[in-house]
Amino acid sequence: MSGQNSSVKPTAELQIIPRAEHNISRKDISKNALKVLYRLKDAGYDAYLVGGGVRDLLLGLKPKDFDIVTNATPEQIKKCFSNCRLIGRRFRLAHIVFGREIIEVATFRGHHEADADSPHKSDDGQLLRDNVYGDIDEDAERRDFSANSLYYDIKDFSIRDYWGGVAAIANREIALIGDPETRYREDPVRMLRAVRFAQKLDMHITPRTAKPIYKLAPLLQNIPKARLFEECLKLFLAGKGLDTYKSLIEFGLFQQIFPNLTESVKDEDAAYQLMCIALRNTDTRINNELRVTPAFLFAAFLWHEMEQACEHYQAQGMPAQDALHTAASAVLDGGQYNITIPKRFSTTIRDIWALQPRLEKRAGKRCLKLLEHPKFRAAYDFLLLRAEIAQGEQASELNSIATWWTELQKSDAGKQANLVNELSNNSERRPRRRRNNNRRPYNKKRRSNTSQSDSNE
Repeated sequence: MSGQNSSVKPTAELQIIPRAEHNISRKDISKNALKVLYRLKDAGYDAYLVGGGVRDLLLGLKPKDFDIVTNATPEQIKKCFSNCRLIGRRFRLAHIVFGREIIEVATFRGHHEADADSPHKSDDGQLLRDNVYGDIDEDAERRDFSANSLYYDIKDFSIRDYWGGVAAIANREIALIGDPETRYREDPVRMLRAVRFAQKLDMHITPRTAKPIYKLAPLLQNIPKARLFEECLKLFLAGKGLDTYKSLIEFGLFQQIFPNLTESVKDEDAAYQLMCIALRNTDTRINNELRVTPAFLFAAFLWHEMEQACEHYQAQGMPAQDALHTAASAVLDGGQYNITIPKRFSTTIRDIWALQPRLEKRAGKRCLKLLEHPKFRAAYDFLLLRAEIAQGEQASELNSIATWWTELQKSDAGKQANLVNELSNNSERRPRRRRNNNRRPYNKKRRSNTSQSDSNE
């Protein structure tokens, strides 16, 4: 939908929407969130459900998180809850822990002094420290998008709307509060959030909110790698990963996160096709409430980069297995992208890659042992993706291998033995796989676009 006022800058004008005029009910709010709201209220503090939780409830969706904002300081919040822990450096937050559910409570944010030399900002305008407290009016202005600047008041169950958030939701608009360039410079991750919300909520980014992204996308290089990885999980593991991926490419944002893949975002590129299929399958699994692992996606994102590196090392005379392991390390540890992939995921990526030649070789009775490998299923699914995008002779070969493994998994012990014996007794060798001379040569000295700290904020 294209709203008539989609390019108009939102302005602050408080509207209080009474309970009778909105659809939010306490029965749709987490019981633990209600406990926190009521306890803060009973202790004499103001307390509001805020942001995405209010937005999603108005949209008739089930919120993933219930965040709360209050005029109590983090230390005062902690005194109210024995199950509270304080976290964060850039902005201090209170986490109230109820088993697996965590209710995040923040103190109203205030404005920094208008000082160009303020130590709170970097040379690019990015906020480095944000522990400045204020009142609800200032907090509303500090929110990123108008649809997220909504406050559900536990005292009378009304909604406080400062920046036309209810209208933005009705018009399906993602509209940034304040001057877009200034807000993106304060926190470049807001550019990723704009794309994520637009795809997740089936909304559109207003022109004034979208326009600066093309120019400011390189500011993502200033974000710590660990924080960008967490943002990638939100972007690609919300059930709209494929659409989000294409939108990130359109704005030039994906290219800043993965500068080494800048040349692989064209429709005809095999790497692009593999990423699209991996994201499509991941979306399907998430929407069917099946488990997924980020390792599978990143294995697909970086597969062709690793394959090129492997061929580079083999051309230097390195044995195939050694070349694969060396290539995996070069790609995963070489700093060629602007995220930090935690070891628990990079280990799985290595396993998925390392199992590909073993799946292709199908070495006699070892095949049955391979079925017991803890990462076999992920590696097998990855083989299916590769077969889907392969062409010509390679497509025929990989599809034949994939069909064989599919049959092996479905068979009983007797049939499995027959399949393995037939393979062992077959004297015909597989045709040697041809090198794809159309691939870009691997460049060991590919420029790294990162020089920032890898630490979490």
